[in-house]
Amino acid sequence: MKTEKILVANLKCGGCENTIKTKISEIEGVESVMVNHDEDAVIINYDGKATREDFTKKLHSIGYPEATEENGLLLKLKSYASCVVGRINK
Repeated sequence: MKTEKILVANLKCGGCENTIKTKISEIEGVESVMVNHDEDAVIINYDGKATREDFTKKLHSIGYPEATEENGLLLKLKSYASCVVGRINK
């Protein structure tokens, strides 16, 4: 099993965490997803079929870009929408 730790922007609450866990878990081969609010990190355990790029693309698409990426208004708005959906689906 492999592990990736990805530092992300826009992580605010449990709704964000729920959305991240749900969406990353949809990627084939993902075994588990943990979110560390103190470090703004997503820790993914997987079987090696997916790649770090697969995870960062999915996170970016739902509004949680890597902390090293540009974080514009559109991504912030996406993260707020993901946050709300995550709260509703808890």
